[in-house]
Parts: sequence; C-alpha cells; structure tokens
Amino acid sequence: MHDQGLSPFDIAAILVLLAAALGYVNHRFLKLPASVGMTLMGALASLAVIALGAIFPHWGIAPTVEGFLVNIDFHKALMEGMLSFLLFAGALHVNWQEMHANRLPIFILATVGVLLSTAIVGGGIWWIAGLAGIALPFSWALVFGALISPTDPVAVMAILRRAAVPPSLQATVAGESLFNDGVGVVVFSILLAVAMGQAEFSWTHAAGDFAREALGGAAFGALIGWIAFRAMRSIDEYTVEVTISLAVVMAGYSFAQMLHISGPVAMAVAGLLIGNAGFAHAMSDVTRDYLIKFWLLIDEILNAVLFLLIGLEVVLVSRQPGLLLLGLAAIPLALAARWISVSAPLAVLRRWTDLGPLTVPTLVWGGLRGGISIALALSLPASEFRAPIVAATFVIVLFAVIVQGGSIGGLVRRLAERNQKAEPGAV
Repeated sequence: MHDQGLSPFDIAAILVLLAAALGYVNHRFLKLPASVGMTLMGALASLAVIALGAIFPHWGIAPTVEGFLVNIDFHKALMEGMLSFLLFAGALHVNWQEMHANRLPIFILATVGVLLSTAIVGGGIWWIAGLAGIALPFSWALVFGALISPTDPVAVMAILRRAAVPPSLQATVAGESLFNDGVGVVVFSILLAVAMGQAEFSWTHAAGDFAREALGGAAFGALIGWIAFRAMRSIDEYTVEVTISLAVVMAGYSFAQMLHISGPVAMAVAGLLIGNAGFAHAMSDVTRDYLIKFWLLIDEILNAVLFLLIGLEVVLVSRQPGLLLLGLAAIPLALAARWISVSAPLAVLRRWTDLGPLTVPTLVWGGLRGGISIALALSLPASEFRAPIVAATFVIVLFAVIVQGGSIGGLVRRLAERNQKAEPGAV
C-alpha cells in the first residue's frame, strides 16, 4: 500500500516473516507437508481476519490486509520471478533416465492431455455457469479451462518422494508437471487473445505459436544448460559454479521472455541437463553438495512464501458467496477432466508402455493445481468475466493443495500395499 509506505522489500520481509513463523508452527506441531501446512494456515489466517473484521469493524483489520494483498502483483511475482527458480530447482532432482524411458506418455500428457482437459473444463464450466445464471461466454470458459489444466510440479513432488511411489512413476508425474506448465501458459495466451478479440482463432496460427513457444523454449533451455555444463566442467570452484546456475535461471528466463519463447519450458530443460549431466560429469562432490543445498534452500523458501500467499488470498474472494458456489461446483468438473485427460491417452498408449496400476490414480489425485493457475487467473484484464474465473480458480486450488495434497501420500501407500498383496494371487 503506497499510502502506508510499504516498499517491495517491506512486503518481502513481511511474507518471509510470516512464512518462517507459520513454517515453525507447522514443523513443530502440525507436521503436515509444507505446501499443505502453509496453505492451510494462510487460509485459516484469512478467515480469522474476516471474522475479526466482521466483529470489530472499527479496527480496520480486513481493509488493511486486503490493501496489503492487493499491493502484491501475484502474477508478476510468480510468472516473472519465483517460477523460474521453482521449475529449475524441481528439475534438478528429476532422473533423466527414468524420464527418458517414459518420454512418450510424458509428452502426450503434457500436450494432448492439457488440450483435452482445457476443452472438457471449458465446456463444463460454460454449462454450469449458464445453469447458475452467470453470463460466461464460451471463449472465456475455454480460457478458464486452459489456466486450470496445468498441474503444479512443486506441490506434489516432495510428497511423492516420501510415499511408496516407483521411481518411473515419480519421473512421469514430475516430468508431466514440469512441461505442462509451459504448454498450459502457451494455450492460455492463445485463447485469451481470442477471447479479448485481439485475434481470430486459426489452427495454423495456434500451432505456429505453440511450436515457437514450446519447442523454442526447449531448444533455448538445452542451449543455456549446455553452455553452463561446459563452463562448470572446465573449473572446480563451487562458488563460481553455483553462481553460474543462478545466472542460467535469472538471465535465461529474462532472455526467453525477450525472445517470446516459453521461459518455464526453458528452465525445466536447463534444470534437467544440469541436474543429470552436470551432476554426473561437470562437478566435484563438494560442488554438487553445495549446489544441491543452495537450490533446496531457494526451493523451500519460495515454496513457503508461494503457498502462504495462496492461503492468504482467500481474503480477496471470500465476499462473493455466489461465485464461491460456482467454484465448489467446478471441483468435481476439474477432477473428472483430469481423470479423462490422463486415462484416455494412457489407454491408447498401453500397447507401447504400461506404467502400472498406480499410474492413473496417482496422476489424477496427485495432479495438484497451484500457483500457476492463480497467477494466470489474476493476470486476466478487468472485465465482467474475471470475477467468476478468479473465484473458481481459488476454490479449486485450495481444494487441490489442502485436500488432495494432504491425502495423496496415504492414498499412494494404500494402493501400493493393495497392489503388492494382489500380485502373488495374480501369478
């Protein structure tokens, strides 16, 4: 809030302070997965602010908090700042061999799956909005489908690592999440331009934009990752090599934006290259240890702030009960779309690859929507269609992170145990 003199540093300081305090409470008492705990406590803090504002309106608590949150450009903070670090840090720990072995399902799920989910969610929310008496054009319904279809790579990877998930399935979940973010952003940009009347839809034009953004981002990520790999292999000084990795993320993402190619895809590819070839052939044990710990710390801090923000943003949508009901109705729609967009492509691919009985339930229930969806929703221009889309997005993301994220570990363990018990009888 400019009138209170809060600078960007002040805002960052407040968010880190809250993340540290609530992170301590979660680790010490709740012991929930970090993403779930931070989101839940942020949402509870928001509800407490709303309750106190209603009971003691003269205190001015709710307007102060709302003003603080409005002053945070969530879309800019995530899409032009945090996302590059989070995707690179996540990709560092993905096993390339496992991912390469499952490259076909990963590619199909990250492309065809996103497009299929976009169409199903878009058509469904258009129908639901019509029943609720909310005017939402079909083009804007598809925009909502595009922004809610990408899954969050950082929300579920840590949970899956603690659960009894086979490495090949971990790599598939992580790989799909890393790349469907970039694909989803590209599809969202194309559909938003159509919805705003800036461009007429053309399959040729859309395919060209998609190829430039996604394939260009992958090629650029491979290039900067290779340059960093060569530089790291020629020296043995961990401070310089960690700085090189930081330059890849910051400068690489900026250059990708200037070139109008997908920065998220570029960061995922660069992180994969450095986290596999770089770790194996370009770094000493000391450098590898420092680099892993550096990016783990960056990942944990940014994740804590991100999921705290997701919970706190409840304040901004809580006063629209009608729109919140639309969001509640959209939860089963999003889950159904996820199930169809996962199970249908994998059924077609079964003759070439079979990832096992845990695959579909893990990908469906573990396909959490997160910060990407909220950032895209908040980036929408002011219009009569923005409010229902933002409200529905927040409800789906909160459900995904808190309910799905809080139960995916136990679900996977139970499915794995059931599968192990069934195997001897099936022989």
